[in-house]
Amino acid sequence: MKIRETILQGSLELFRDRGIQFTMDDLSKRLGISKKTIYTVFRSKEELALAACSRIFDRIKAEEAAVVADDTLTTAEKIRAVLNVMPEGYQSLDFTRLDVLEERYPAVFREVTRRLETGWENTLALLEQGMAEGVIRPVRIPVIKAMYEASLEHFFRRNLLSEAGIRYQDALAEVVSILMDGILMTEE
Repeated sequence: MKIRETILQGSLELFRDRGIQFTMDDLSKRLGISKKTIYTVFRSKEELALAACSRIFDRIKAEEAAVVADDTLTTAEKIRAVLNVMPEGYQSLDFTRLDVLEERYPAVFREVTRRLETGWENTLALLEQGMAEGVIRPVRIPVIKAMYEASLEHFFRRNLLSEAGIRYQDALAEVVSILMDGILMTEE
């Protein structure tokens, strides 16, 4: 099991440094293990990318659960944090070039899309709680969800952020800020 973790971690480091376009040779050299060993654990680069994708999203969900359980945060702070969550260690990954996935690794891109579209239970519950508490104005939750998903998918499908020199994490923070500041109740 340790070799699997080593390979996954090495692939995430290469993804951070070079984007999805790194080769299995690059990974082999970085880890100091043979490609044959890598291929005994992961049959293809796509299988490795799927495992890395699952790792990232599983950690995002764990971070979300930690935010929801944090009693020191207000409901509005929890909503903002959950929408903005990016686990420690993944903040420097370049998510602005995920457009390459759709072309070269469609199964991975479908998994990214599926994971973006599911697992909204914590966020939806927080939005409902925020409306019940009166800290956010009544909104149609499917609209908020669609706006957030569409923003992220747009970032993933296009090279927009790279061309504009914007890091994915910065763009995500701005999307969340726009969404939150647009739904927070204002004091009159």
